[in-house]
Amino acid sequence: MRGEDVLSEIDKIKRIVEEYSQREHAFVDVRLESYWSVEISRTSQDLRVVEGSEEGAAVRAFVDGAWGFSSTQRIDSESISKCIENAIKIARSRKGELKIVELDPLKDHVKFPVKVPPENVDIEMKVRDVDHLASLVKSREYVKSYTIRYIDLKLMKIYLSSDGREIIQEMYYSYLRTLVTGRENGVESMAHDTRGSRDGYTIWSRWSHEKIAESVLKRLEGQLRGKSPEPGRFTVIMAPDVVGVFVHEVFGHLAEADITMSGSVVKDKKNVKIGSELVTIVDDCEIENGFGTIKYDDEGVKARTAVLVENGIFRELMVDRTYAAMIGQEPTGNARAESFRVPPLIRMRNTVMLPRDASLEEMIREVKHGYYLVKPRGGEANLDGTFQVGIAEAYEIVNGEIGSPVRNMSISGNVLDILANVEMVGKDFDIEYGLCGKGQLVYVSTGGPHVKVSNVQVGGFLS
Repeated sequence: MRGEDVLSEIDKIKRIVEEYSQREHAFVDVRLESYWSVEISRTSQDLRVVEGSEEGAAVRAFVDGAWGFSSTQRIDSESISKCIENAIKIARSRKGELKIVELDPLKDHVKFPVKVPPENVDIEMKVRDVDHLASLVKSREYVKSYTIRYIDLKLMKIYLSSDGREIIQEMYYSYLRTLVTGRENGVESMAHDTRGSRDGYTIWSRWSHEKIAESVLKRLEGQLRGKSPEPGRFTVIMAPDVVGVFVHEVFGHLAEADITMSGSVVKDKKNVKIGSELVTIVDDCEIENGFGTIKYDDEGVKARTAVLVENGIFRELMVDRTYAAMIGQEPTGNARAESFRVPPLIRMRNTVMLPRDASLEEMIREVKHGYYLVKPRGGEANLDGTFQVGIAEAYEIVNGEIGSPVRNMSISGNVLDILANVEMVGKDFDIEYGLCGKGQLVYVSTGGPHVKVSNVQVGGFLS
């Protein structure tokens, strides 16, 4: 990673930004990014190790109510100048009626804490850790194939703008995804597990190889040996990972302002009760070790926690500078870009339901016949709030006790019905780690406590 070289260009680029802004009567911002990464992929057939670095710049111009964007893989005065000229040209060709929130000048340098810098760990050790996990997951006869993907990423972002923002952020991401497929007694299925860290090479110290393997294999066994769900409406208890997918995939995207304003079910519901008073959902920017934890977004906005639902009442949207101006809301710092090659979009960070005071034992004790949903498996949601979420690990609840595993299960319905039917919210709390796609991939975390919901439609998984 050549972060020092990027830092040396700041003053030159600041002057270029100011010159173009004044001469062209434009708002201009520049994101300089520098990456170092290692990716290890171990499959049943082979091992692939890729180490590399990259740098580049993203340039935006806001002129005559419209945005223009350009990018380059070269961080030098000439390349940045050409990008600014191109972005201004594109913005002028579009001509719109947009406005943006203006910010006060600010200078900050943020270094997120790291316990074990991944660049200081030998690749051979990383391969040994991945191979150890592989030896554990392939040890069962029913496992037919597996893929283990491990990534370390070191990232420096520098944001410079014509409204006087100079923000440097240095951060780390580590990500582990384990996917196994199996076959037993004519039944085939798959299971996955994801882990993450923001403080360096610490995944293996937070979760042992044995614990990770046990988790994914237990999930696969349940899908191979479990019974099919009884279709109908039941009380379900969602574990934190399922709650996280629900508040992110099913609800969260509907509360991203660009999607909301295109007609989502929560449009025009500000300060309207949409769920149980037990429900508070936030998009948090400060959760320790969360994949979405940032201090500033990719528009130089200082991030704050967006309170989406408070005690069942819909409060606010996640916004960028443009939508904040459009709807008259304080910026939330939700503008994020996959890389310097693309402009930022409104994206979630750490989307979670906040805990209350119930225990899991209390929730289970009340259920005569229902289901305990532990791990999700994808799903889909629509603007009108209808959804289906696949469940990768689930168990029957019979007379207040957890029973047999259930396979090929899904839940469906309308997001507002689910929120309204929340009966108990746990006092525990956990988050998961993953990548969210919305045309671009960004790191996110999701989570919450255990949650008990009544009258949920249960059925087979939509393949």
